[in-house]
Amino acid sequence: MTRLRLIAGCLTLTVQVLCLLAIGLGRGVEAQSPSDMARTPHNLSVSGPGPVQALTETRICIFCHTPHNATPLSPLWNKELEPQVYTVYASPTLRAGPLPQPSGASKLCLSCHDGTIALGAVVNPVGGIGMASAALGSHSSFGLDLSGHHPVSFAYHNALPNPELALSPPPELVYGGADEVHCTTCHDPHSDRYEKFLLKDNRYSALCTSCHQLTGWSSSAHATSTASVVGILPRPPKTWPTYTQLNEWGCEACHTPHFAPTAEQLLNFTAAPPDPFSCTSAGCHSSAPGEPHATTARAAVGAPGRAAAGMVDIARQTRKPSAHHEPLGAFALALQLPGGAARSGVRSIACADCHNPHFTARGKAQAPYASGLLRAVSGVDRNGMEIRSVTYEYEVCFKCHGDNTPDLNYVPRVLAVTNTRRAFDAANPSYHPVVSMGRNLNIPSIPSPLEPSMSPSAMIYCTTCHADDEGGASGPHGSAFAPILKERYETADYTPESYDNYALCYRCHNRSSIMNDVSFRKKTMRTTASGGGHSGHLAAGAPCSACHDAHGVNEFGARQTGSHTHLINFDTRIVLPKAGLYPLFCDGDTATIDSGCPPAVGGVFSGSCTLVCHGVVHDGTSYP
Repeated sequence: MTRLRLIAGCLTLTVQVLCLLAIGLGRGVEAQSPSDMARTPHNLSVSGPGPVQALTETRICIFCHTPHNATPLSPLWNKELEPQVYTVYASPTLRAGPLPQPSGASKLCLSCHDGTIALGAVVNPVGGIGMASAALGSHSSFGLDLSGHHPVSFAYHNALPNPELALSPPPELVYGGADEVHCTTCHDPHSDRYEKFLLKDNRYSALCTSCHQLTGWSSSAHATSTASVVGILPRPPKTWPTYTQLNEWGCEACHTPHFAPTAEQLLNFTAAPPDPFSCTSAGCHSSAPGEPHATTARAAVGAPGRAAAGMVDIARQTRKPSAHHEPLGAFALALQLPGGAARSGVRSIACADCHNPHFTARGKAQAPYASGLLRAVSGVDRNGMEIRSVTYEYEVCFKCHGDNTPDLNYVPRVLAVTNTRRAFDAANPSYHPVVSMGRNLNIPSIPSPLEPSMSPSAMIYCTTCHADDEGGASGPHGSAFAPILKERYETADYTPESYDNYALCYRCHNRSSIMNDVSFRKKTMRTTASGGGHSGHLAAGAPCSACHDAHGVNEFGARQTGSHTHLINFDTRIVLPKAGLYPLFCDGDTATIDSGCPPAVGGVFSGSCTLVCHGVVHDGTSYP
């Protein structure tokens, strides 16, 4: 009897030692004690704290490990491994190459978590362990489709070089073999100290950024904002984590390591109806009933609703008649290249075409330089070359409004320039100063009461004119006025002159100067309301756009079309030729070669027109 007791005692001691060894495997200095393991949901014994428990089994380690008759796997594995074939993660941004099937520690984890083997189906004891409840929760049973889960069973070095990853495997994490990434790289199956068995606390994305080290992320808006996301995150059916501030969520505000609705880039939201993923539909940059609007949002868009990260309601702007509407699935497409791609690469209109969510930050700039909101976004420069990271705001716009996707002609012109990049070419006779300082520094109508600090030598942004009409976000998300104009700009013939009808022009150009004909002077003998000058033409119902082409006039290949200084490029619906192919304006101060104009002789603020407008023939009619 004494000998039997001694043998039993040795066996008990052996099992305890083996359990301790198994618990400590791979964990170095932070080996866990049996009491730690007993308090976790991985304690499937009758004393387990979780919803899955055995009927009578009191041993804890036995569900995974056994000291005898184990499968030929380490550490003393107590479950048979079925030869399953999994659908693994794939993405165009994955640099580790095609992923192999799960192996090593990941395969051991999946012997329970793929749901194909009963939790009580162990090698020892023979016949398995009876379970009182054995159903894993929906977020614990992965199935065979791992495409929406963080990739595993690949060598870390195979993903290098990668500017978005640490240069070598972070030493605080755990790897299989030399540097294989497995479930156990992020999860410690024996300790639930940080919930979900995480190896370290992932508040502020501390675990994610151990490997994913993006330059600029730590100072970005999404990494530093303390705005409340209560009521937005976690998004059902997820119930964890329960962080309250955006910066605490960090990466997980947009990404999730498991059960990603959009597999590519592990996006946290689905790209399919009825719940399309985008920055706006996610609730951070949109409104939804039931939550107070953020107090930091601008009053002009402060309707009831979320816009909950303290941002303006971008979703509302993109639903306006003229807007950069975001099609379904566009977000994932735009992220195929960091910061979005030029139109030749990705054809979508997504938030990430203009904003890099990993780098975007608050911070204003002076035109033409890009603000922090456009940090690390790809673009196209003034010469048509694609660039990795923009310096100037217009380089973002030229991705779409340039060589790859010519714009529509909102107004038919003598010289039809549908490539906006060419419209702003510094070699043009005239252009608004978006890319380069303007050619004409003698502009009496600048400054205006609304822009008193503006000067003729100042530069402006595309968004000086193209932005929200209600004073919300400064970007060109949407407007009631096409094409995404900040203020009203009528182009129809016979439009009555008023501040409201030409508010866009009058923001920068002093209306009093225009209506007093300071630069476009009428002849002294013309005293009627329609007697020439700006005032006369406006009184006759000619809109600003009848004569002026707002972006600029590109003369490439043009002959006998007149002068195109002062943004003169006639609307061919209103202004007709008197003779020949084109209506002509001839600048009296600037000689133009091969324009069809006589030598310039009149000096500054002078010129002549040969055309037909409103039935009135101008046959070399000059001013002043």
